[in-house]
Amino acid sequence: MMKSTVTERFLRYIAVDTQSLPDQAQIPSTEKQFRLAGLLADELRAMGAEDVRVSENCYVYGTVPATSGKKVPVLGFIAHMDTSSDYSGENVKPQIIRNYDGNDILMNPETGLTMEVNRYPCLRNYIGKDLITTDGTTLLGADDKAGVAEIMAMAEYLLTHPEIPHGTIKIGFTPDEEVGRGSDLFDIKGFGADVAYTVDGGPLGEIEYENFNAASARVTIHGVSIHPGTSKNRMRNAILMGMEFQNMLPPAENPMYTEGYEGFFHLNRFSGNVDAAMLNYIIRDHSMEKFQEKKAYIRRVADYMNRKYGEGTVELVLKDSYYNMKEKIKPHMYLIDIAREAMEEAGVVPLNIPIRGGTDGARLSYMGLPCPNLCTGGHNFHGKYEFICIQSMEKIVEILLGIVEKFESRNL
Repeated sequence: MMKSTVTERFLRYIAVDTQSLPDQAQIPSTEKQFRLAGLLADELRAMGAEDVRVSENCYVYGTVPATSGKKVPVLGFIAHMDTSSDYSGENVKPQIIRNYDGNDILMNPETGLTMEVNRYPCLRNYIGKDLITTDGTTLLGADDKAGVAEIMAMAEYLLTHPEIPHGTIKIGFTPDEEVGRGSDLFDIKGFGADVAYTVDGGPLGEIEYENFNAASARVTIHGVSIHPGTSKNRMRNAILMGMEFQNMLPPAENPMYTEGYEGFFHLNRFSGNVDAAMLNYIIRDHSMEKFQEKKAYIRRVADYMNRKYGEGTVELVLKDSYYNMKEKIKPHMYLIDIAREAMEEAGVVPLNIPIRGGTDGARLSYMGLPCPNLCTGGHNFHGKYEFICIQSMEKIVEILLGIVEKFESRNL
């Protein structure tokens, strides 16, 4: 197989639609994710990786065998193959802006869709660089096919340069991360790594080992529908009760008003009619104490509504999704030190920031595989304004190779 640049790989992978879907019983949630899984497995075998397999649930595993006899921890690199259900990932039309000049980017001449610098000031960081965007009809898929491409480029480099001493490297690609199930059936034991990194972050330089504690809340409201002409003291409008429920949550604890370590209640779906309504929330906070308080608060709102309108009017189902990985990374802070050193040697300023979301690594860390997160170089994930810098992807491959080198040179 001919060697591919990280950009060639990325463009090849985003051509495959791998959008996952929420509320599906099976993993993967969409069969089309197997297309990319099979492609990646074939490429891993062609470049000389060992133990390559695709599980019945669409997890891809492979091994870059050790080239030195030094005993070092088995190191893993993980990324997810699926793209968000928030925006289409079918028939992506990428366009490369060479030597970006710092001006607004006309993404689609037919519709006039433009990425404006005033709205996305991060663009100013890429003057003179090469950017990849879409035409605005789909997302790009850098979350997380950029991570997939960077890991694959790293693996190919190591396999074609056996003179580089390193320990055993494990490669893993997951389905359904975007719907919160990427780690559900990950084969920790079969994967065989002692520690790992997910490559699923944003701009170049990010190192993340803190993330939200997360829960979902499903609120079902039972109303009474009756003809409005004869409804006095008889109708109970579930839509209005849903609005009342939402209005009792703290207005300032809405994601549009929060940043950094601040948590939130996010209403991400509201549907129904007079007879019945459904509200779906996600609840997030970095602090476990505040996370528990938020869950207690939404329970009190449900209890109040049931006292007001009658028991059984409101049904609340709360389910924890994942927890802050910080507690599981603390005993392994050398993972952060190594990543920071690799970035500095590559001329990149490390940025330790809290993840305002979650990664496969957050759950894997609680499953026994310490797994902080690294950048991919992308911006504006899950929408039509998504873009990535080619030079950032190339630099991240250099950083991954630097991490591998440091695992070999350190006394771990």
